[in-house]
Amino acid sequence: MAQDRIVVLREYPNELDAAIDREHLDSNGIISFISKDDAGGMRPHLQFTLSVRLLIHEKDRERAIEVLDAMEGNHDSGEDEN
Repeated sequence: MAQDRIVVLREYPNELDAAIDREHLDSNGIISFISKDDAGGMRPHLQFTLSVRLLIHEKDRERAIEVLDAMEGNHDSGEDEN
């Protein structure tokens, strides 16, 4: 079933950036997971080389993109317009 498939939503150069987006998705009711291969945290530099992936259920893809795009748009609205 396509609904049960797990897909990569975005890739990040570090876990912190992925965690921020994961928390934002979670607060909007979208379940997500972080996948990384950094030797169990012993080699964090591998996150930059191999990337950190934010995974979601395929059925949530469109909504997740909307949520993250809206969050990125909010960063721009906080800037001083003068």
